[in-house]
Amino acid sequence: MPERPTDPQIQLEAAIHRAIRRALPDAPADAEPMLRPASDPRFGDFQANAAMGLAKQLKRKPREVAEAIAAALGDAGGLLAGPAAVAGPGFLNLTLSAEALGELAAGLDPTRPGEPTGTTVVVDYGSPNLAKEMHVGHLRSSVIGDALCRVLERRGDRVIRQNHIGDWGTQFGMLLEHLIETGWADREGEDRAIGDLNELYQQAKRRDDADPAFAESARRRVVALQAGEPEARAFWRSLIGESLRHMNEVFARLGLLLDDGDLKPESAYNEALGPLCRRLESGGHATRSDGALCVFVAGFETPLIIEKSDGGHGYATTDLAAAAHRVKELGGDRLVYVVDSRQREHFQKFFAAARDAGLADAQTRMDHAAFGTILGPDKRPFKTRDGGTVKLTDVLDEAVEKATAVVAQKNPDLPADEREAVGRLVGIGAVKYADLSGDRVKDYVFDWGRMLALEGNTAPYLQYSYARIRSIFRKGGVDFEAADLPPIAAEAPAERALVLHLARYAATLDAVADSLEPHRLAAWAFELATLYHRFYEACPVLKDGHEATRGSRLALSRLVAEALEDALGLLGIGVPERM
Repeated sequence: MPERPTDPQIQLEAAIHRAIRRALPDAPADAEPMLRPASDPRFGDFQANAAMGLAKQLKRKPREVAEAIAAALGDAGGLLAGPAAVAGPGFLNLTLSAEALGELAAGLDPTRPGEPTGTTVVVDYGSPNLAKEMHVGHLRSSVIGDALCRVLERRGDRVIRQNHIGDWGTQFGMLLEHLIETGWADREGEDRAIGDLNELYQQAKRRDDADPAFAESARRRVVALQAGEPEARAFWRSLIGESLRHMNEVFARLGLLLDDGDLKPESAYNEALGPLCRRLESGGHATRSDGALCVFVAGFETPLIIEKSDGGHGYATTDLAAAAHRVKELGGDRLVYVVDSRQREHFQKFFAAARDAGLADAQTRMDHAAFGTILGPDKRPFKTRDGGTVKLTDVLDEAVEKATAVVAQKNPDLPADEREAVGRLVGIGAVKYADLSGDRVKDYVFDWGRMLALEGNTAPYLQYSYARIRSIFRKGGVDFEAADLPPIAAEAPAERALVLHLARYAATLDAVADSLEPHRLAAWAFELATLYHRFYEACPVLKDGHEATRGSRLALSRLVAEALEDALGLLGIGVPERM
């Protein structure tokens, strides 16, 4: 039999399309098979609904059209176990043959990288504002962006990460002005703690809000900084060094694939801002209004201000300069911005302005991967009990502490060092998965109980599913990595369901890469774990007396474990061998 693609849905769609052409020559040439996985395995593996729409077009009864398609389809050259069954008013129920399913299982490799797409994707994520300690609000951009980069790379895209940190602008003006009075910049390096810097920032913010004279001094300090004034630059460098050290420590704990080579801060574009403003003004893309240079975008009441009346520049100007750099210098075909949904209008205006000015053309795809807010139990933005911001390091510390306690309760015999290592994997994974498993555009409630539960759609449940499979191999005395196992037979319904779900992995990754919705991958992994638990209950792996069946089920179990490890890895989450 000739080699078939891994995904049987592609093969069936082609076979049904040919059957429609043979059975219904009057049907449109582009008639869709309308094929989807069956919702109930009792009625087959797939269902095709093409007859419903075609019957209306051809003015025939749907069941009559379905029967004609089924007759022309036959067993699709051995792909199906028998002729398609016509159900209801005209549905076609299709069941793959044992041979086709076996070939499908043999070709599955969840870790196989995609073929290069030739597309360069520049992803802007992480990107915290410096000069203050990272808080829980910095979590989502970092975690979502990291997962998207991993999936895009697996799909075959060339991915360029950009950590567009906020190291320039209003917050630095007020902080620098405050630091001149406190003497923080004159301290020795070991005394420049990020916690102190965080408190100094809050003090500066309160002064800026309450004292117009201080606010004006802070504004002038920003202009001086951007103009290169030596004292301002020296203080600024002191802030950046301590902030970057803290940021890198947090990113390392989260396991993000971001390093200093991905840094492209706001300050990196400083020299380009003035020339860009002149270019947009001379080209008629920007006009003066009350002394400020503005880009007016159709459909919006307020413009993008790209140069203030005092000559200062804001993040809109930097975003335009960064877009030009990412398209022209980095060769970006697609620009992705993982930024919270409160900036939606800014990105709509910024994208339109960039295209209008020729910084990005019509072929450049620009996506705002917006995300919602993390809420506390009271359904309001997550805060400490006294109303302050929740430090990200405190969240990670508590996650590891709580997860280690859960692991100790589940398996008290684990050695202490292994228990702590597993606690770190489970705790950090729980925080990340809680973020990634829901639709990113929605707010979600930060709930320790739900995050760390060993049941339901959580990281601990998926990690435990992986560890459970590894334990089966240990109990059976089978080397998980090196064992030479027989082909997967996939005869029982639970085995068939697993193979068919595994076959949809590549299509799931494509969907995530296109939609920028990592919750689709999380849902696929959760469904895989759920199907495996059903398989485990229905199909004994080690107890079955038939050697070939035992080997087949071990092979299927290993494939599921590899897929779980890979899917969680693409979400930035590790798996323990024991739990």
